[in-house]
Amino acid sequence: MIDQLEQWDKALFRIINGAHNGFGDFIMTWASDKFIWIPLYILLLYWLFKYNKNYGWMALSLGLLILISDQTASGLLKPWVARLRPCHDPEMMDWVHIPDGCGGRYGFASSHSSNMFALAFFCWFCLKDKLKYIWLLLPWAALIAYSRVYLGVHFPGDVIMGAIIGLLAAFISYHFFKKLSNHFKA
Repeated sequence: MIDQLEQWDKALFRIINGAHNGFGDFIMTWASDKFIWIPLYILLLYWLFKYNKNYGWMALSLGLLILISDQTASGLLKPWVARLRPCHDPEMMDWVHIPDGCGGRYGFASSHSSNMFALAFFCWFCLKDKLKYIWLLLPWAALIAYSRVYLGVHFPGDVIMGAIIGLLAAFISYHFFKKLSNHFKA
């Protein structure tokens, strides 16, 4: 079963990474750049704090979100699973298209995917009743996850697991925030 999943994962990787072109390289490199999104992060923080007056609990919940999401993907799973990135995999590394560098040795699970889905789901949970288009953060996170496969640094399974970790981190952090907010009314 695991071998079959890995074959499918590698086959889908070949399709996505193999569909590269100059324009796609530019867009996907741009989408994967963490720093390009800083204005969006600032706007999201503004909305989270504007619509949730429990500032301390919100800040603590965001810290918990980042801790769970990032450390589960990077600190726990990458060294434990030790799955090589496609660009480090000896059977693939000679033909993988890598327009923006390879990154660390291991790729399971994608911390880009985990962190972006965590942020997208957390914001959606907190703001869905206040901001009509906040759901657009979910396709944004999917674009970033897709870009990681396109750029040759993750297999599709890496970003899917990252998305699952992000969803779980958001769920835990949101419920932590709601429980504290309800218990300690501002």
